[in-house]
Amino acid sequence: MDLNDDMQAAAPERVAAEAVGLDNPSFASASGLPDMPALTDPVAPPDMAPAMPSEPSVPAIPVPASPWSGARIFIRETVETIALTLIIFLVIRAGVQNFRIEGQSMEPNFHDGQYLLVSKIDYMIGKPQRGDVVVFIAPTNQEKDFIKRVIGLPGETVEIRDGRITINGRELPQNYTVNTGTYSYGPVKVGDEELFVLGDNRNYSSDSHSWGMLPQKDLIGKAWVSYWPPPQWGIIQTPSFGDVAASPGAPARQTTPLPGPTIAAYPTN
Repeated sequence: MDLNDDMQAAAPERVAAEAVGLDNPSFASASGLPDMPALTDPVAPPDMAPAMPSEPSVPAIPVPASPWSGARIFIRETVETIALTLIIFLVIRAGVQNFRIEGQSMEPNFHDGQYLLVSKIDYMIGKPQRGDVVVFIAPTNQEKDFIKRVIGLPGETVEIRDGRITINGRELPQNYTVNTGTYSYGPVKVGDEELFVLGDNRNYSSDSHSWGMLPQKDLIGKAWVSYWPPPQWGIIQTPSFGDVAASPGAPARQTTPLPGPTIAAYPTN
């Protein structure tokens, strides 16, 4: 056998070895090679594992406070305070309002420059009573407010003779201090939802005897408290007139005089 024949005979065996692989036991036995251990990845013992380098620690750098942070807090607190103040003001304003007297129409009980609080709540839950001191939109000038005293109520007939007032034919007792008038007026009947009002300084007051009845829809409120000047501080007292309008033509029942009110509202004429 020549050399070429030997090479051709060995070729299939080499191909088979490449196909089967050296780690095949049958191949190792057939080829006469000694058994070889399986190859595995070497794993180092835990105590021999290389130590991983630790991350270098970075010291915390303090962040400087923004110069605007304090301003934002101040602005927010200011806005909240203003909003709360406005809400309280509107709530109080809905029930109470302050006024300043201008003029002498309510002398000697109310004086020019006097300040008072007017209650709007009274006439939300009740009706005006005789003797109430009321503040209302002036019928002669919608941009002004007047202060007067309630004399005649809806359905009553009012008449004035030489300053003496009668209600349904009975004389109204003068149980509070006024500057009595000298004029005559009426008789007139007070309509529904109307009032007949007069100033305490009768001859120098623009009131129902000069411009007629006051519509109740124009009422602002009832004079309640005088707070300035200090000597005139106090709560307004409403005088009692008894049952003067109970039975027309009957003599009026005498009542105990009460001190006149000492406060008024803005403005008066």
